[in-house]
Amino acid sequence: MTKAIPVAAAAGVLVSAAVLLPQPSESKPEQTKRVSVTQMFNDNCNACHGEDGAGGGAGANTFISEARFSQDYDRRFFDSIKEGLPQVGMAAFGETMTDKQIWGMVVHIRELQKKGLRAKFGSPTPVDGVYKSEKHDFKVEDVVTEGLSTPWSLDWLADGRMLVTNRPGGIMLFDGGSLVGELEGLPPVVQQGQGGQMEVAVHESGWIYISVADPAGEGAKGAMTKLYRGKLDGLKWTSQETIYEADQEYYSGAGVHFGCKIIFDDEGHVFFGVGERGTNARVQDTSTPYGKTMRLNLDGSIPDDNPIPGNPMWAYGHRNPQGMTVDLDGNIWNTEHGPRGGDEVNLITKGANYGWPIYSLSINYNDSPDYLPWPEDEDSIAQPAFRWLPSVGSSGMDTITGSAFPEWNGDLIAGGLSGKNVDRFTMEDGEMVEHEELLHGLGRVRAIETHKDGTIYVALNGPDKIIRLVPAD
Repeated sequence: MTKAIPVAAAAGVLVSAAVLLPQPSESKPEQTKRVSVTQMFNDNCNACHGEDGAGGGAGANTFISEARFSQDYDRRFFDSIKEGLPQVGMAAFGETMTDKQIWGMVVHIRELQKKGLRAKFGSPTPVDGVYKSEKHDFKVEDVVTEGLSTPWSLDWLADGRMLVTNRPGGIMLFDGGSLVGELEGLPPVVQQGQGGQMEVAVHESGWIYISVADPAGEGAKGAMTKLYRGKLDGLKWTSQETIYEADQEYYSGAGVHFGCKIIFDDEGHVFFGVGERGTNARVQDTSTPYGKTMRLNLDGSIPDDNPIPGNPMWAYGHRNPQGMTVDLDGNIWNTEHGPRGGDEVNLITKGANYGWPIYSLSINYNDSPDYLPWPEDEDSIAQPAFRWLPSVGSSGMDTITGSAFPEWNGDLIAGGLSGKNVDRFTMEDGEMVEHEELLHGLGRVRAIETHKDGTIYVALNGPDKIIRLVPAD
């Protein structure tokens, strides 16, 4: 296995908090079995905190608090459960639970909090068609409502017409909201689970970059993320060049985690993500393409200053990077899926290891705890600037520019599939300083792109359409 490149990252700060948490059960959990996090909470916590986390007759405070829902409480909750709070009569769970089980309890608490807060405060709701936010009021308009089938990505040509990919196959060309037609002569693509016709990104040079789930060669099965670039002659795809393809040995029959987002910097590079394709442990092997952020020259050649000579990898340790953007300072950001809990917003830096599958802020889909989010010993794992707990199925991402929303200029905007959310972030020095949910419940958010005028376009799945955020004035 190729040696991982260590990158320093700040671990969570150990702090104490007088937060009322559960009393331990009398017997130590069976360590050889997968333990249900929900069952652990019900066995140990309901008497004081209630099944919904809203507090109980024993005097425990409610978890359903906006202040305590902050990610700043992740480590506080963990330490309080592990070390106890003697001043309020709470014993230390570190004597009866493993660290992974304790982290699983934190994830469960976060799920209860989100459910309770949503029930209490609801979703962003327009009044007379106007949404109120921290810095701007806005409206939502339909742009495209026909000709789409699981739209995956969108971008604009120099003449203002819009390209939209459909995951089952095909790239559609729109003029305003009207369908011009479907591109002809595109490379082969296979819809395999989450993969298909995926990203489209237009470079200022006129080249159009696309990513697809490429079918394996003759006599083989499976697919893998592949990048091309080409140009348009009317509706005809021409001048095609292969920018990136993995060796056939890496093609997989798994239908998950293709990654695929494409961005460009100002120095002649193209960045894109490749998901772990269900391989998990092979993500930490830097010689494989799985779970990587790739960096190439625009023509597909490998830059001389990549972390490993002759290797397209720029960073590694990703599960499924589904959003990517370059901010106004040239920083690369991505969004990444955790399993259940722990979707991330990451600042992507050269050679950094983002931890999957060794570290994660998640639990398993089957409700068992298998992860810790923080490095142990001498491991160097880059920590996210923000994490969604519970998961939202993090997806499209962009940097807000243009004149439409000047107070948001330079902020990041990202969406969620299962969460059906659109969130705004203000980042400073690689850290999140402001987070706001702008939309919720309109559909599965697949892609987000800022138009040159500053209006924000969102591709939705179910319903399949393109909407945009525009100023209310």
